[in-house]
Amino acid sequence: MKLNEAVAIRIREILKERNMTQYRLEQNAGITHNTMLSLMNGRYKSCNLTTVVLIIRAFGMTVSEFFNHPVFESDDLIVE
Repeated sequence: MKLNEAVAIRIREILKERNMTQYRLEQNAGITHNTMLSLMNGRYKSCNLTTVVLIIRAFGMTVSEFFNHPVFESDDLIVE
């Protein structure tokens, strides 16, 4: 699995847990709808760390809380 796919999976999971819409997350993070769509649909070959941190902060989480998840533990995680 690619890193950007893992990030999108984690974002979807947190959105579901918090009963939050993607639109609300975009507003809270201050990122554009197109940026979020590109991230969530895998159009980015790699994740922009700044964007990911903005999303993490919008969730009210720490970076370590976000990445402390089994989806990121795979030795097969592909970083492009």
